[in-house]
Amino acid sequence: MTIHSATNKDIDYLLSPQAIRERAYRLYALTLEGKGHFTVNITQLDAVCDYVLAVIEQNYPDLNIPFHSRWGHFQVGNIDRLTPLNQALSHLSPIEKARSKIDLAIVSVLLDAGAGEQWTFYEDRSQQHFSRSEGLAIASLEMFLNGAFSSNIHNKFQVDAQALIKVTEHQLEAGFQVTNNNPLIGVSGRVHLLKSLGKCLQQSPVFSEQRPGNLLDALLSAHGNHFKAEHILQILLKELGPIWPSRITLNQTNLGDVWHHPLLGSPDTINSLIPFHKLSQWLTYSLIEPITEAGNSVSGVECLTGLAEYRNGGLLLDKGLLTLKDEAMLSTPHQPNSALIIEWRALTIVLLDKIAEQIRAKLHRNETEFPLAKVLEGGTWWAGRKAARENRPNGEPPLILASDGTVF
Repeated sequence: MTIHSATNKDIDYLLSPQAIRERAYRLYALTLEGKGHFTVNITQLDAVCDYVLAVIEQNYPDLNIPFHSRWGHFQVGNIDRLTPLNQALSHLSPIEKARSKIDLAIVSVLLDAGAGEQWTFYEDRSQQHFSRSEGLAIASLEMFLNGAFSSNIHNKFQVDAQALIKVTEHQLEAGFQVTNNNPLIGVSGRVHLLKSLGKCLQQSPVFSEQRPGNLLDALLSAHGNHFKAEHILQILLKELGPIWPSRITLNQTNLGDVWHHPLLGSPDTINSLIPFHKLSQWLTYSLIEPITEAGNSVSGVECLTGLAEYRNGGLLLDKGLLTLKDEAMLSTPHQPNSALIIEWRALTIVLLDKIAEQIRAKLHRNETEFPLAKVLEGGTWWAGRKAARENRPNGEPPLILASDGTVF
């Protein structure tokens, strides 16, 4: 889908967290008017907040919560996998160590779309099976440590274009232990993303060494060592935009996780578009830690939005804050571009804001002290998983998603 009458200002807007919130709140208002597929049961908000708060207090009784990021998944099972990683990188300078960690985070997040209900990863060191995001995190970490994403025989702890372009489905299936009895959905989509990332690294002058970690150099050059979270998101969206499946383009710019919804306008208008940038925001959250470890500071994290994905959204459905007008839709698969899924994701963005606001009030904290990134990590993501397991034996989402491995 291409919209022709667009300006660079339009594109910049659709690549901003401001646009995510504003368009999501428009769909929320339309839902309150009775339009769309969902009903918002706002009287359930307090009960949902109490449910999330109980999860927060169980996970982090001291409320010392890290930002919602990929790094927490590397520690699943109370196993310290980051100390060995840091030891492996200890000979590097702080900035080179940060580049390596950014390399890892970007590849790991790109591989983090839904795994499906049957797939698990067996970790030799712990002799445990891990599924979903945590399993994908461990699998990607092991591939990184084994040099699977590096073409440099002198430094296997990096990701570079040459290695990514050569990645095959067989290689990824081997690294992720995929078999007929252990299927992983969206393998081809994930491989395509990695190859597209490799091509992007070759074509953009920002990546001077054809490594994702060169984003840090670009940020430092543009902003010094003090910058905003939105600056990280903007450079990710602009520099890595070409890697995403081409859904909607403006002025030959691939917008990525941006969709048309008929309630917002006709499909040939910019007003009809709603961005989510779920993986890019997840990645932004995940880059903050290595960037700050290298001696830089990042502010404005509260300007980012919640993540429009099935754990946060599933919490809302499972706890009754959202209900479907037609419950038969719970039993049929839905594509990411369906109006129902777009509404679900938009309502998730808005209601995460409302949950965070109420939880802060209950904890007597302000937005700076307890930003949304901590509510997500503490929080809503884990509460969504808990609610899913309480409601369905396999813990699958309440809606059936037809994922291609690049959205959720």
